Amino acid sequence: MMDVKRRYVIPGDVIATGPLRPEQNVFQDGDRMISTCVGISEIFENSVKVIPLTGGYMPKANDLVIGKVIGTSPLSWEFDINSCFVGFLPAQDVFGRDYSPTKDELRQRLDIGDLVAVRIANFDRSRDPLLTVQDRDLGKIDSGELIEISPSKVPRLIGKRGSMIQTIEMATKAIITIGQNGWIVISCEDSEGLLKAVEAVKMIDALAHTPNLTERVKSMLGVVDGENNDTIND
Repeated sequence: MMDVKRRYVIPGDVIATGPLRPEQNVFQDGDRMISTCVGISEIFENSVKVIPLTGGYMPKANDLVIGKVIGTSPLSWEFDINSCFVGFLPAQDVFGRDYSPTKDELRQRLDIGDLVAVRIANFDRSRDPLLTVQDRDLGKIDSGELIEISPSKVPRLIGKRGSMIQTIEMATKAIITIGQNGWIVISCEDSEGLLKAVEAVKMIDALAHTPNLTERVKSMLGVVDGENNDTIND
């Protein structure tokens, strides 16, 4: 396994100097790589990044998120997307071009409190994000348990090339829908599998900044396969 150097940092800390490439949560000042957040710095090959320990969700175009319907207007649904911004899903996105505010009732399709897998269709900071369900595997979520984790821990839950989430799903037979906004829905016909999947997700949220997390999760799930330990952003 390649050597990865890491340590706790706060905004303004100089992580390293030299011919390195600044990535996530790092800016370059001359030859100095400086942290912009509280987290764990990671120097890997020729790049430097900081994995934040906390942080709210900032919408980004094309992100898949899980939203909760909190209201309606004549032309759209309003969504809580675990952000300081409210998401809007146009009625035409669900009903089609023939949607008529006088004939069609929005709450017959999506009601207050419904959870929906949506994608951020468009967003800039001058207005709230526009949502869409016009994509594969999007739409109303009919069953499952909602778990909330820090949005900054979502990459850790997914793992490199989906390795972590695949490990959990295979070990528990659960279906896990991951929103980039930190809302996770877990469905499983087996109650024990559901409990284990929930425990694994919560473990990752609590221990995402620690090394060897994949091995800890596998041990908790009873998975033994002799794979190499992971890195912090595995």
